Amino acid sequence: MQSDDVSFSGSYKLFLINKNKNHSRKRDNTMSAVQQIDAIIVGAGFSGMYQLLSLRDKLGMSAKVLEAGSGVGGTWFWNRYPGARCDSESHSYMYYFSKELVNEWEWTERYPQQPEILRYLNHVADKFKLRPDIELNTRMQSAKFDESTNRWLITTDKGQQYSAKYFITAVGCLSSANVPKIEGIPDFKGKWYHTGEWPHEGVDFTGKRVAVIGTGSTGIQAIPVIASQAAHVTVFQRTANFSLPARHHKLSADFKKYAKEHADDIYEIMTTNTNGHPFHIQNRSIFDVSDDDREQIFEELWEQGGFQFRAAFKDILTSQKANDKAAQFIQKKIREVVKKPEVADLLADIDHPFAAKRPPVDDHYFETYNRDNVDLINLRKTPIERITAKGVKTSDKEYEVDIIVFATGFDALTGSLVKMDIEGRNHRKLKDYWSAGPRTYLGLQVPGFPNMFTVTGPGSPSVLCNMPPAIEQHVNWITNCIKHMEEKNLNVIETSEESGDYWQQQVNAVANETLLPTVKHSWYLGANVPGKPQVFMPYAGGLARYTKVCNDVTAKGYEGFKFAS
Repeated sequence: MQSDDVSFSGSYKLFLINKNKNHSRKRDNTMSAVQQIDAIIVGAGFSGMYQLLSLRDKLGMSAKVLEAGSGVGGTWFWNRYPGARCDSESHSYMYYFSKELVNEWEWTERYPQQPEILRYLNHVADKFKLRPDIELNTRMQSAKFDESTNRWLITTDKGQQYSAKYFITAVGCLSSANVPKIEGIPDFKGKWYHTGEWPHEGVDFTGKRVAVIGTGSTGIQAIPVIASQAAHVTVFQRTANFSLPARHHKLSADFKKYAKEHADDIYEIMTTNTNGHPFHIQNRSIFDVSDDDREQIFEELWEQGGFQFRAAFKDILTSQKANDKAAQFIQKKIREVVKKPEVADLLADIDHPFAAKRPPVDDHYFETYNRDNVDLINLRKTPIERITAKGVKTSDKEYEVDIIVFATGFDALTGSLVKMDIEGRNHRKLKDYWSAGPRTYLGLQVPGFPNMFTVTGPGSPSVLCNMPPAIEQHVNWITNCIKHMEEKNLNVIETSEESGDYWQQQVNAVANETLLPTVKHSWYLGANVPGKPQVFMPYAGGLARYTKVCNDVTAKGYEGFKFAS
């Protein structure tokens, strides 16, 4: 199942063990000053923990993870809002680098909830003894490249300083909460929360009047749970969204057995297709079948639930005419489920192609609007003017509430990176360099930032596919690149402006093969954050195609990168 080529054997391992011991002695002598280390990794989620394990255990290097939270888990440590679940099936939302790990862990549900995913990641941290090298409650304050030593100087909010040869960001694609700048929020006398910064002790909605602002993925997950607890929920919708039924259920013993016995096959499917999920997109056009057959296919997949609906035909995301057929089917389903025609019309009034924005999978989202304690407000007709002491004021009415929930998403892909003080060669600031939009090569490195790697950053498939197999591919590539550098006694790897320009052209080109860029209010372009440059950020060519590009770059001697010894 392992797709990397890093081994634990040979004289190289012995060399690195001795090298690591030398680094340990250096750290012991300089604890009061700058600590010398091979690599600093920021973030202790799926990416950061696997990167730590790969550098430390596979290459024998000294590495440390800096994590702002009080526990591991990354996205799943922070995102604890009601109804928080993964939209990838559990047997695909896990590491596959260790067959032992695959065999010993058992998921309980088809789509795991946040607590179960967090338990899994804590199990991984314990199993591989990662905790001693993870610095919790520690936020990276700055990272500056020192051209005189070709090393990164990293400072934390605790005053610690590290000198590292390699600096790796594993901060997640959806980890920087986008709190809207609505006038009057400080005036509100009740409680307000953002789904991305949810209190770990939870929120009691019993008997409360609740406003939920936003109907993207987090809102669609949270609204049914909140509505089941609160006295009344008012949902403020600006953009109606497609959503697919998840059909959640407990996993049977037979399926658990099947997933373990066929783990190699499952991993092969995930890593050789477009979306990283454990199923292929069907090689047929939506017009290769009759209207009746197409309707039957859609009906069966709607009842099955999950993302396989969008994999039913190969042209759903490349042909507007094909997309219209899928969209019309879902809009028909919304009107069948929602009993109030005026509410159904508002929920089905969707202004973008199906799957051109991230389509959630939901647990009775549309059914929630049949409840007597749920109202839906059309913000395109009556926009929010301000938050008041009592609640939410739109252009025609003030809605008095006790709690406001902002389900307004994240400053995706770039937000967490530009908020950090990262300075590369010639004092180049990352936030300034990306002021007109992110520029990377392969989504792995940024021009002007030597020896700095990004995991699932802009320019990689990231949010357009199931994350764990994409993370494993990224980390394996970075690890093998570092192994190459250490074996060849190379001190610096750096990509060029030309490589960054070339890759942005490729990102745009493959995006334009799809309907994705047609949605001008999509967070794929950063449109959900006021003032953010409108640039299509993820690589839409798919995981398999992207992996081939990365492998070809390696085979050509790391084409597009420059090394220095």
